[in-house]
Amino acid sequence: MARGKLRIYLGSAPGVGTTHNALAEARRRSEDGTDVVVAAAHTHRRQRTSALLTGLEVVSQHSSGAVDTAAVVARAPELALVDDLAHANGPDAPHRSRWQDVEELLDAGIDVLSTVGIHHLESLNDVVTQITGVRPEQTVPDRVVRRAAEIELVDVTPQELRRRMAHGDIHPAERVDAAMASYYREGNLAALRELALLWTADRVEEGLARYRGEHEIRSTWEARERVVVALTGGPEGETLIRRAARVAARSRGGHPQPSHLLAVHVVRSDAIGRPLTDDLVRQRKLLAELGGTYHQVISTDVPKGLLEFARGVHATQIVLGSSRRRSWQYVFGPGVGAIVARDSGDIDVHIVTHEQVGSGMWLLPAPGRGVGEHRRVTGWALAAVAPAFMSLLLLLPPFRGVSLSSDAMFLLLTTVATAAVGGLWPALASALWSAVLLTLLLSPSHDRPPVSFDNTVALTAFVLVGALVAVVAEMAARRSAQAARGRAEADAVALLAGSVLAGNEPLQALLRRIRKTFGQRSATLLERVEHDRWRAVHSVGTPACESPEEADVLVSISDTLALALRGRVLPAADRSVLWAFAAHLGIALEHKRLEWDAAEARGQVAGNRIRTALLAAVSHDLRTPLTSIKASMASLRATDIELDPEDREALMETVEESADRLNRLIDNLLDMSRVQTDSVRPKIRPVGLEEVVSATLIGLPHDAVRVDVPDCLPRVRADAGLLERAVANVVSNAVRHNPDPRVPVLVAASAHGGSVQLRVVDRGPGVSDEGKQRMFEAFQRLGDAPQGTGVGLGLAVARGFVEAMHGTLSPEDTPGGGLTMVFDLRAADTDGEHDEREADAGPGR
Repeated sequence: MARGKLRIYLGSAPGVGTTHNALAEARRRSEDGTDVVVAAAHTHRRQRTSALLTGLEVVSQHSSGAVDTAAVVARAPELALVDDLAHANGPDAPHRSRWQDVEELLDAGIDVLSTVGIHHLESLNDVVTQITGVRPEQTVPDRVVRRAAEIELVDVTPQELRRRMAHGDIHPAERVDAAMASYYREGNLAALRELALLWTADRVEEGLARYRGEHEIRSTWEARERVVVALTGGPEGETLIRRAARVAARSRGGHPQPSHLLAVHVVRSDAIGRPLTDDLVRQRKLLAELGGTYHQVISTDVPKGLLEFARGVHATQIVLGSSRRRSWQYVFGPGVGAIVARDSGDIDVHIVTHEQVGSGMWLLPAPGRGVGEHRRVTGWALAAVAPAFMSLLLLLPPFRGVSLSSDAMFLLLTTVATAAVGGLWPALASALWSAVLLTLLLSPSHDRPPVSFDNTVALTAFVLVGALVAVVAEMAARRSAQAARGRAEADAVALLAGSVLAGNEPLQALLRRIRKTFGQRSATLLERVEHDRWRAVHSVGTPACESPEEADVLVSISDTLALALRGRVLPAADRSVLWAFAAHLGIALEHKRLEWDAAEARGQVAGNRIRTALLAAVSHDLRTPLTSIKASMASLRATDIELDPEDREALMETVEESADRLNRLIDNLLDMSRVQTDSVRPKIRPVGLEEVVSATLIGLPHDAVRVDVPDCLPRVRADAGLLERAVANVVSNAVRHNPDPRVPVLVAASAHGGSVQLRVVDRGPGVSDEGKQRMFEAFQRLGDAPQGTGVGLGLAVARGFVEAMHGTLSPEDTPGGGLTMVFDLRAADTDGEHDEREADAGPGR
């Protein structure tokens, strides 16, 4: 059955009209032909709201105030109106809160129309308390509201709400003054209104992000202004932050929020681990004061890293500072600002002037890191040693006859090798060093002047060839790194997708995978428990993050969940994969909590079923012996009746038998409670079966049971008291169902290797295969109907005791008709040492 859809009217404050709107919608849907019932509605005796109930079918509620979900499900309407999602049910209700009633209706395939106030959301409980001074007693988990198919905000201005209050439309006249002076102050209502608007806007934004992801939309939609300010670590950062804050404030008409103002510092991979400059420390403090957030990403290409981050957070505007480079340095490239403005697409770019413009960047920006650091070091070593070694080799007698052009080719070979290993700068150094050696050392040996056209051509060729080979090596290394990264990302995403489909990725394993994949020291899933306080839900590695401020990488999963990584700052390109892991982490936590809720619900259902069966069974089996005892004692105490000795003896025997029945009933109930709570602690020791069986026959007719237990049988490892109780329950059950008293129940024992079997054989009606599966459940009786005494606990208690002693109790068909119950117990060790080691395991009864 498809799950029903939930539509919620979200109120910004009590009294804005959520119930009125819900009832009006229910009436409209009913008039359009939809089958609508009202399962719960709180009109608070307001005339206009109560009038909307006219013509709508109302399902009566439980006396505890809970929704009668059984009646609503039996009625099976298309739409049920359930007012006040946060309402607390009475102690006798099936569920503690009304939102749980709604979940049951949705699971039954019924659409639900409900209401809730922003002050009842669980994540905002502390914020509402801080604003109003009143802590809401009932709350609704955010996940319930966020899963609604539709959420409609019901909102009025604080002035209009206070006017309604003054006219008596919300509270009785005697409560108006106190309410307007406390909870309904204009500032309180404005703050609650803003809270509701922001919460609703965030839900809309989540839906928009989900839609963009599903449709692979990469362009920026200016549904909400987000300003990204680029920081270089220089002193001009404060000017840029203040300018960006003014842009963000103008775009939303007020103080910038963390989701609207974001500062990013793009660093190169060789700068990882360097401490923050004093300028950046001051800028982070200023950013926090202005309501923004600080982010740091790694990228070998600064403009590309900045634009990737901006598009990842759906920025609409980027604020950059004018370049600090001098005029002559522009011959090496247009600069970061120009590249960002050219490639920004639909993101607006603001270039802000500042005092540091043109103040100097004397060093050229480092080239892209195509080759690794170890290769670059090797390249510099080759640039210093290889040309000199080759020149000395060419001066030796075997090579003196070689022409100068051949010498140049040998030196060119060293330059090419250096370029292939170390990249651009080592190759240029090798070319220059080779040209110097060729000019000063090798040319005189060939009777050529050091400065000549040939040497100039050789120098130019060295530089050009070395540069070209270095560029090719850099590009090849970069492409190789990109391909390796692509493979790693594909493997990570494939593994993640596989775990999603299989549903077998627990939280700890997923956190370990995140830590290993991204090379972090620790990975922590944080949950907000108060407005500014967090707790670690799960964590792997050390040291774990206790708050978002301690994280090197922080990914927000939802309003209350965040993934915090500590170890190193991630490049911008890594964040897309990390966000996929973080989203799955949130889903995994939600599934885990749903499993906990389902397990708790199953336990409650099982407990309710047992209690119901217990009451139904005990109502008969307690009443019968109590009635017999009362009637017999009344007859014995009567003064107007003459009883002969035989009648008096019969009445006394009835009292005694009824008392024994009550005693057995209470013993079984107590034993069953011990079995179900795992509080049975058997005292294992060697026990002789003949002693146990003889003790179980006390109280039974002497000809009802035939015993065949040889004296030569090995002793069994068991608790004598528990085994006696288990065998007594099975034997008495067999005697009760044995149809012919002339054919006694057989109790026989035999040894089979390392075990001993005790069989209780009757010639009763037998039990079907299906009945054999259910007969050991509590409160099961033959034919599921009362059979004399007992509440159907004997076999359940017997199996529980036997399994506690590491044995088994199983049913078999008796040849010729009937049922055989087989006890399979382990034989005791011959030397008794193992049994003595377990003798102190605990009391048996």
